[in-house]
Amino acid sequence: MTIQKLFLTFFGAGLSPKAPGTVGSLASLPAGLGILYYFGMESLFMLTLAITIIGIFEINKYEKTTGTHDQQEIVIDEAAGMWLSLMIAISTAATMNYPYAEILAIVFSFAAFRLFDIWKPSTIGWIDRELKGGLGVMLDDVLAGIAGGLLSAVLLMGIGKLF
Repeated sequence: MTIQKLFLTFFGAGLSPKAPGTVGSLASLPAGLGILYYFGMESLFMLTLAITIIGIFEINKYEKTTGTHDQQEIVIDEAAGMWLSLMIAISTAATMNYPYAEILAIVFSFAAFRLFDIWKPSTIGWIDRELKGGLGVMLDDVLAGIAGGLLSAVLLMGIGKLF
């Protein structure tokens, strides 16, 4: 396996025969949590920005080589989206004063990101359909991650109002 394919499949997670997007998101979750815990939010944000930019160019090269668009094995976009959702949810959980807010943030960020990534409402769906190349592949997941993070924040704040 080439370094490019290792990167694009998030260390092989995208090679899963079933639900590669979900497997890629699930694989990126503990990696993101580890980076948050050991290196902080700023480091995870910078890594997310870096893999998003590098991902655009590497996906363009990969698509040119293979002659296909948005192959299911490419899940680096899921990692970027998942990490954005996670960062927003964890930041919100840090302001909550009820038990298990952080665990709920992790669960909500994953579920909400997958919801928006699969459903692709509004602008997310338009980008997925209309933008070609690496920009389209990465940007729809970036927006799904932001939307998932915002939904997670709303849910966490709603639970906070109950307690």
